[in-house]
Amino acid sequence: MNQSTEDWHAITVEIPFASNKHASIAKQVIEVDAILQPHAVKRELSVQDDKLIGTFHTLTVRLARLELNAFLENVDLVVRTIENFSDETTS
Repeated sequence: MNQSTEDWHAITVEIPFASNKHASIAKQVIEVDAILQPHAVKRELSVQDDKLIGTFHTLTVRLARLELNAFLENVDLVVRTIENFSDETTS
């Protein structure tokens, strides 16, 4: 069944980072994870200045919640890793 994207739920989240470099690292790390239900979820990641922007289109609200939760967990892991291993100072 092909549903028009008009029927999909959309969420966009902007996550600020200390720098464009950190936002780009997060994007590269997160985008390698495959979408488990590509017929029902579309994910777009981009970087603008020092922000990682995630846009999700899902067939159901439940999938939107699950995708957003997984994305935020991944962002949290990347942020903690950057904090522990980055040689840059954050100011």
